[in-house]
Parts: sequence; structure tokens; C-alpha cells
Amino acid sequence: MNSPEQANRNGPSSGQPIIEVERLAKQYGAHTAVGGVSFTVMRGEVFGLLGPNGAGKTTTMEMIEGLRKPDGGTAKVAGFDTQKELQKVKEVIGVQLQSTSMFELLKVKEIVQMYASFYPKPVPIEPLLDSMILTEKLNGRVKHLSGGQKQRLAIALALVNDPQVVFLDEPTTGLDPQARRTLWDIILRLKEQGKTIVLSTHYMDEAHVLCDRICLMDQGKVIALDTPQALVRSLHSDSAIEFRAPGYESLPESERVSIVQLLQSVNEVKQVEMRKDVFVLYTDSLQTSLIDFIGKTNEARVSYAELQTRTATLEDVFIHMTGRSLREG
Repeated sequence: MNSPEQANRNGPSSGQPIIEVERLAKQYGAHTAVGGVSFTVMRGEVFGLLGPNGAGKTTTMEMIEGLRKPDGGTAKVAGFDTQKELQKVKEVIGVQLQSTSMFELLKVKEIVQMYASFYPKPVPIEPLLDSMILTEKLNGRVKHLSGGQKQRLAIALALVNDPQVVFLDEPTTGLDPQARRTLWDIILRLKEQGKTIVLSTHYMDEAHVLCDRICLMDQGKVIALDTPQALVRSLHSDSAIEFRAPGYESLPESERVSIVQLLQSVNEVKQVEMRKDVFVLYTDSLQTSLIDFIGKTNEARVSYAELQTRTATLEDVFIHMTGRSLREG
């Protein structure tokens, strides 16, 4: 059986655009929620909106879905304008909201039947629930479902009209690791069926595994858009040395400057990132850099703790571009 990483490389997109977003903007008083974003989503791909809470991901999705009116710009889904042809848009999309309210006392089968009744050509209910691993809960009440089961039910409701495009807004937030992996498998199966998926998340591992391309957002802007691999390559470094420097912030400025200069002089280090007392050194020659780092810091009597080495990640890309962690928001 293929791993999620392998599965995501199968079934490439057709190369035909199905979503076209041009200078989409939303303002709330003096606050700019979305500041003129533009991108294109190709038919059959998993397209990720990745960024911290408050980056504008949900607002952007809701404007594309027709749930929120933009203050500027346009969005088209399958050729239909979301403001002028909203009914046509609704016929080709399925939406799983970040928070889905359900009738808790209804049975699983009953709530899906109710949603199916809204559409002229719904998909068969039992195979749909089987694909969401909910067959055993068919006659169970919604209130008795676990968090992961409720999320899978929300996705089933988004698929009941057999949409071309499925919007999933942070579908795995709050789920345990096993429930997250189950949803990952479901999303990849939807891709194999030819669905186009727009997925918002603030989990970098999720975006890396699932998405063909990632739109990195911060403060209502698109700051980068490419494949996960290309975004990481943009750092020009494969590996990272990360450590904490206890007491660094309380040192005199001259000593702090000396430490940064020392780290920048470590062999093969391409760049040095710093956040409070945590340093990350990026390098393509991990062994060479690590040996030189240990030698120079020992000689200069620079103390460090929690030293680790790792591969560069999307989190590093975000920190490099914004100076903040995805988790900081």
C-alpha cells in the first residue's frame, strides 16, 4: 500500500484551471482581512492555503464559495462568477466549514438523506458513508460520534451532490493523530477520483503530505505559491541545526552581535535565523557545519541547549519570510 506521500504523487492534475482568483479583497473597518490575493487552482489538484490563524485563509475560501461578498476582485469556479452566477457555483462545489453545526439528535443516515434532498442528483448515500468509514454509524445519532467521525460526516455532507470542487477548511484541527491520518487517506482518495480539493490548514506536515501546490498566506496576503518541495528548496538549504541559547536576550548588545557573527562564520552555513533565544543554522553540508559549530562555540565558550539537527521544512520557509512561526499567528 502506498504511503500518503507516494499516493499524492499519483494522478496528476489536468493542467486546466478550475478556480481563478483575481485581486480578491475583504475589509472590516480598518482591518484588512484579505488584501487583494490572486491565484489559480488546476483541475484535479489538492491546493493548500497554509498560514497561521488570522492569515485570511477562511475568508478567502468563503469568498470563493460565495458565502462572503468580497469588497474587491473576482473569483470564478468552473467558469462561473461567484457573484454573478452563484447558483451555478453552488451546483459544482461542496463545502466543509471550519465549524459545522449539525442536528445532534438525527441519525447519521437521516442527516445525509436530508442534505441529499436539497439536490436534484445526489450520490447514493450508503456507498458515500462507506467511503467515509461511517457504515457502522449509519443508524447512530450524530451526538454520539467522535470528533473524527463528525469531521468525516461533514465531508460526506459536502460530497452528497458529487461536486467538482471540494473546500475543506482546517478539517483535522483538534483531531488525534490517528483520526488525522484517516482523514488524510480520505482526501487522497478524493483526489484519485478526480476531485479538485482546496484545503486550508496551519499544519505544515499536513500541507506537505497532501498538497500538490501551497499558497502560503500571512496577514491577508499571498507571500509564496509553489509546490511544497520548491518552497523548501527556496531556502537553498537541505538541513538545519537548531538550538536554544539560554540567557541570550539578557546579554549586552556587543556580546549578542559577536555570537551572531560567530554563527554566521560556521563552515557551509548559508543563513542564520533567530527567534528570541532559538537559533536555526541552514546548511547543505550538515556534518561539516555541525563539527565546526561545536568547535567554535566551545572555543568561544558560547553555551547552548536542546541541540538538534533536522531537514528544512515549510515552517522554516514561513519563518524566513515573516520572522514568525506558523504557530505564533
